[in-house]
Amino acid sequence: MKNELIDKPEIEPKIPHLLKYMGSKREILDFVLGAMEALNVESTWFCDLFAGTGVVGASLKGKYNIHTNDIQQYSSVLSRTYLCDLQSSVPYIRLKEIKKQAEKLIAEVKTEYPKLKFDYQNIRDYKQVTELEKAQQKLIDKDFDIGFHLFTKYYSGTYWSFEQCLWIDSLRCVAEMYQGRPEYFAIMSSLISAMSYVTQSTGHYAQYRDVTTDNINDILIYRNRSLWTYFERKFNELIISLNGSPIREYKVTTMDYLDCLRVIEEGSIVYADPPYQSVHYSRFYHALETLVKYDYPVVEHKGRYRNDRHQSPFCKKTTVNKAFNALFHAIKKKKAHLALSYSDTGMISLEHIQRLGQNSFGSQYTVQVLEKDHIHSTMGRSDEKNQDVKEFILLFKYNGGETKSL
Repeated sequence: MKNELIDKPEIEPKIPHLLKYMGSKREILDFVLGAMEALNVESTWFCDLFAGTGVVGASLKGKYNIHTNDIQQYSSVLSRTYLCDLQSSVPYIRLKEIKKQAEKLIAEVKTEYPKLKFDYQNIRDYKQVTELEKAQQKLIDKDFDIGFHLFTKYYSGTYWSFEQCLWIDSLRCVAEMYQGRPEYFAIMSSLISAMSYVTQSTGHYAQYRDVTTDNINDILIYRNRSLWTYFERKFNELIISLNGSPIREYKVTTMDYLDCLRVIEEGSIVYADPPYQSVHYSRFYHALETLVKYDYPVVEHKGRYRNDRHQSPFCKKTTVNKAFNALFHAIKKKKAHLALSYSDTGMISLEHIQRLGQNSFGSQYTVQVLEKDHIHSTMGRSDEKNQDVKEFILLFKYNGGETKSL
């Protein structure tokens, strides 16, 4: 069914932005894609090993068969969204149906629990706002006798308000009604995007902000934001922008990186963008993992983190060397070509990575290093909003012969 929309919003002709994400390559995508050209090899398959938001694989879906992988399940949703042909398969009328379905679910919760009312509209007093926040946070101890209440119970008054959590739960429920259809991925990605724009945290979910006299007005702005408004805007953008079925094959997996490298096609091009520093992505995006799994996990600490968060070996000084060695050996076994992203702020130095690579690859690989100056957003992890960094891409090209520089 061809989409027809009166007064279509103007959308830039580029891959839609889905999520504020630490270490995203979206801002230096030209540099990454240029590195693939510099590698200068013929290959049928391209594997984005630590896919994150999936934007790299999405940018190359017309050139290679695409395999995107990330151990975090929310990443698979984002990648699958980019690889769908939403324009041809999702009619615009679907958005009205989704809203109607969500509003019905919200009404059911409010009818079932009429005393749960938390209104930010007419309060500005510090004490009143603080009491309202604490009252919502106590819902984690409440028993709900209605399905799809995870975010309302776990996260009201933390990253999102009670009302915003109702919308999150309801839209997540609606998504399940479309399981197995392209609408599922459009709904889930639009919801992930909307959640990041209404949260009162700094764009991730490592910690929500306590109300203070200094930040109260800012927090109230986010508390009063309509999640549906952001969801609707993103949903429209996705079904306008994502068109054309991939000519080639694609697969999306949620495996450990070494498991993934056991199943890639021999001779693949592998793009690896592992974590650079000691911060674990599972701490910053645990809420998105819970949104996708929707498994009512045991949560811990103020941030209400999942107690089963993945801990990357690339984020620990005691395991980072072993992790790189294992990566290089697995690449070599598959006679694959590797483009490895790293930074001068990483756990280990560029020179050290080169030594590890040369020791692992030996004479069968040529090596080239590309670099680019970049301003990296800290996303609230430090007092400085931005950090000057030098981004590197190390190209390890299989040649089966003698060592030489590209």
